[in-house]
Amino acid sequence: MLKDTQNRELNQVEMLSVEEIARLGAQQVLGLALEVEIHNYLAKHATLKTPEGYQAVVRNGYHHTRTITACSGPIEVAVPRSRSRMDGVEAYASALIPKYMRKTLALDDALPLFYLGGLSNGDFIPCFKKLFGTLPAGFSPSSVTRLKHVWETEMDQWRQRDLSDSQYCYLWADGIHFNLRLAEGKLCVLVVIGARENGKKELVAVVGGLRESAESWRTLLRDLQHRGMPSPVLCIGDGALGFWKAITDIYPDTEHQRCWVHKTANILDKMPKSAQPQAKTLIHDMYRAETEKQARVSYKAFIERYQAAYPKAVACLTKDEDKLFTFYHFPAEHWQHIRSTNVIESTFATVRLRTHKTRGQGTLNLTLAMVFKLAERASMRWRKLRGYKLIQMVFKGVVFKDGKIDNLAA
Repeated sequence: MLKDTQNRELNQVEMLSVEEIARLGAQQVLGLALEVEIHNYLAKHATLKTPEGYQAVVRNGYHHTRTITACSGPIEVAVPRSRSRMDGVEAYASALIPKYMRKTLALDDALPLFYLGGLSNGDFIPCFKKLFGTLPAGFSPSSVTRLKHVWETEMDQWRQRDLSDSQYCYLWADGIHFNLRLAEGKLCVLVVIGARENGKKELVAVVGGLRESAESWRTLLRDLQHRGMPSPVLCIGDGALGFWKAITDIYPDTEHQRCWVHKTANILDKMPKSAQPQAKTLIHDMYRAETEKQARVSYKAFIERYQAAYPKAVACLTKDEDKLFTFYHFPAEHWQHIRSTNVIESTFATVRLRTHKTRGQGTLNLTLAMVFKLAERASMRWRKLRGYKLIQMVFKGVVFKDGKIDNLAA
């Protein structure tokens, strides 16, 4: 008889999916954990007696069974309860399952990640029902709306943080345009990322505006300066004149490096497609050369070759000559990082995909809050700069020539 019962139970288990087995296992372990918790509570008060000599704190069955939505699915749980026969004794309250808990903290943390990862408000209900078998208690599409207002508050607090201890060696700046039509107009986000002495890259500023102008950049940089940010050693940016005018006004001692990726695209845009492959090779020869002298040979070769046929392309190259080869005066290990603003471009490529999915958040500030959270999440995957220990030398003013320490200057 016992063997038949065991066989039936085994057959039932075989019919369950892996997810169902995991959920039932979690349910059993949670029940055991609650029993241990109530046991420890009763043991703690075991010596307490009423004036009549009775036990002051006793077990009193269970609360009504409730469903907790966890990442493994819905779990049925009955929380034990106690009864006190003496005033002043704190009643048992489970730390594992608080009184009004309906979903786990891990699931709470997952909601913003799902949203930032690509789910729109209307996608949550079918997605969560498929994953967890039910919709988490207390959750609705309006939960995401409340979540975005929380992000807005977090962004405002982040924008007011003190920057007096934020010494950045390198500062990347770019204006990212989003194809979102809001009441206030098309969204342009001014982004600044910095590299510290330890080689870690940090999100420094995310500010929304309607255009990338000198005054917009000046306002952003003044705010950073007002909050105590010291002058960076080198700034890397595209050809937007607004940024360079602003950085010169606010941080006049900072050196400038023009982004070669933007510069290459701008030059080739002024040439026919038939001429672009060879022109691109010459441009690559400029910023991939081992020495500044070799780079300038390729620079002159480009001018001589295309001056007559494509004067606008040549003018696009020569107008920024003083900002194109600055990286040669910094450690060679850092060149791949400081020749372009790729750290911003690669990060915001994924941000654009997400904002395109939602098609705006109704207001400029809510959209900007989501952009901020997406960028903050992406920053967790940023790697340290190669050769970051050399940053200390850059801060000390050590002179580099063609990426190596200039012993003659020393």
